[in-house]
Amino acid sequence: MAARPNDDPLLRVEGLSVSYPGGQPDQQTIHAVRNLSFVIAAGETLGIVGESGSGKTQSALSLMGLLPETALKAGSAIFAGRDLLSLDDGKLNQIRGSAISMIFQDPMTSLNPHIAIGRQMSRVLERHQGMSRRTALKVAAEMLDAVRVPDAADRLRQYPHELSGGMRQRIMIATALLCKPQLLIADEPTTALDVTVQAQILTLMHDLQHELGTAILLITHDMGVVAGLCDRVLVMRDGQMRECGSVNKVFYESQDNYTRELLAAVPRLDEVQPRRLAVVGDSEAEATADIDSRPVGDTMLTVDKLEVRFSAGRPGPFRPVQFLHAVAGVSLELGRGETLGIVGESGCGKSSLARGVLQLVDVHAGRVTLLGEELGMLDKQRLKQRRRQMQIIFQDPLASLDPRMTIADIVAEPLHTFFPTMSRTRQLVKVKAILERMGLEAGYMNRYPHEFSGGQCQRIGIARALIAEPELVICDEPVSALDVSVQAQIVNLLMDLQQDMGLALIFIAHDLAVVRHISHRVMVMYLGRIAEVADRDALYNSPRHPYTQALISAVPIPDPRVERNRDRTLLAGDVPSPLEPPSGCAFRTRCPLADARCAAETPGLRTAGESLVACHHA
Repeated sequence: MAARPNDDPLLRVEGLSVSYPGGQPDQQTIHAVRNLSFVIAAGETLGIVGESGSGKTQSALSLMGLLPETALKAGSAIFAGRDLLSLDDGKLNQIRGSAISMIFQDPMTSLNPHIAIGRQMSRVLERHQGMSRRTALKVAAEMLDAVRVPDAADRLRQYPHELSGGMRQRIMIATALLCKPQLLIADEPTTALDVTVQAQILTLMHDLQHELGTAILLITHDMGVVAGLCDRVLVMRDGQMRECGSVNKVFYESQDNYTRELLAAVPRLDEVQPRRLAVVGDSEAEATADIDSRPVGDTMLTVDKLEVRFSAGRPGPFRPVQFLHAVAGVSLELGRGETLGIVGESGCGKSSLARGVLQLVDVHAGRVTLLGEELGMLDKQRLKQRRRQMQIIFQDPLASLDPRMTIADIVAEPLHTFFPTMSRTRQLVKVKAILERMGLEAGYMNRYPHEFSGGQCQRIGIARALIAEPELVICDEPVSALDVSVQAQIVNLLMDLQQDMGLALIFIAHDLAVVRHISHRVMVMYLGRIAEVADRDALYNSPRHPYTQALISAVPIPDPRVERNRDRTLLAGDVPSPLEPPSGCAFRTRCPLADARCAAETPGLRTAGESLVACHHA
């Protein structure tokens, strides 16, 4: 049990402000953090939540003395009787890595790619504890065991690129805890991880905190993570604190409108009837349009035993070519006006399936039939005409827009391709109409992508996909790069457009809560194959495949009482390499039900309850 925060706190921050002066006379000063005050008690977990640009990371970097030289700091941060904001680098180096440690969001960029894991870890102990290298390596191996890294001695000899994302994050946690710090700052430690790995890491952090008594300052945008791990929560917006209190008080008795709107915008996996997502700043958004009023029509897309594979490396005299089987015999059907959600961990084949359906990659085997025509049999000209009826929305809205083109030219590009005789005047009329439908002003047409927010750029990407009036739209992680409030806007927009235009959607995502809100049916993939497919409610309420059960169990729910009393099924290990998939059932190496039959026979899809499941035990 953590001490009460006001009883001689471990860290007391008062009036913290961080600003960046404009480089030119006409540029305004950017106030990243404004007059922020909070305390952390020994052994306590304080969560700082907020959307991008709210000042969460800037606050943490200021405590570690890692702000750029151009930053101006004010206020105080008293830790163990010393003001962290006024210490020079020499004195801060005595504290950083020993009394205070930090875990960063992306372990791949935090770990040195040129140095073995063991050497990176041993340096911390040599510097702060004065250990010999041999002793430091022994202690490092023991810490890797403590954070449940298998074959710890072997991992010390490996390099970061040889490890999975979850393994790299475990090593970052082990490195941060080597000197048993009093305070651990964790900046979005699970954002880059799959939900199953996130569940492992959060459980690990919780267990290690109880064992070592370390206080944690957890920076995150995930309210479900806060509900399960934190004692108190601080909500930030535009560099300022909006609310701070116990987790129960903030979640159930919030006094701040923004906090309540932020919580309402978060999709929940456990809702009996998924609601239309609330939008921050729009009190009427939740009351409009029933989520299940979208009708489903006749089948318009059929995928039959599709296979997509890629060669891995060049063959040599004694090395035959290896193939990565990204999609291995997937079949599906999609009706007009229907949304099929596709979920699974990174590398399971979701995006490769989408590109195979769109004929953007070579299809090794199988057939894709759209509106009665087999796409693989069409010549280039006919396939180009068919592509008007199938479009894609990409994950990174800014990266998918040409920075040298105006918004009008970007959105009009499909019209140039599919309607080459259309006049420029007519094109601009259609561009203006589709932008207004996306909630964007016509005056934006002559501006460039860098002038817009992430949510606005995604709306522009949707406008480009829809201007040619397609019948099928594939949404490849369209909201994963967006804040929760913007995510709600985009999900609601897609549902409205589907209802108005009769669109068929394939919605690919790693966020199972979002998928539940937008989908009619859901397909779960694992290592290029279908694990389970069913109607939305059947799959979420009664999952039959052990992998589906683990995925759903791993998703944090933004409700402290619910989240802290759930029975969670944690998956062991990492996803096997698709270059060397296991024999028989691909999931057997992580499955608690696996037996000899699972290693010998590849399960086919069969009916189990209301689902189609690829499992011998379902």
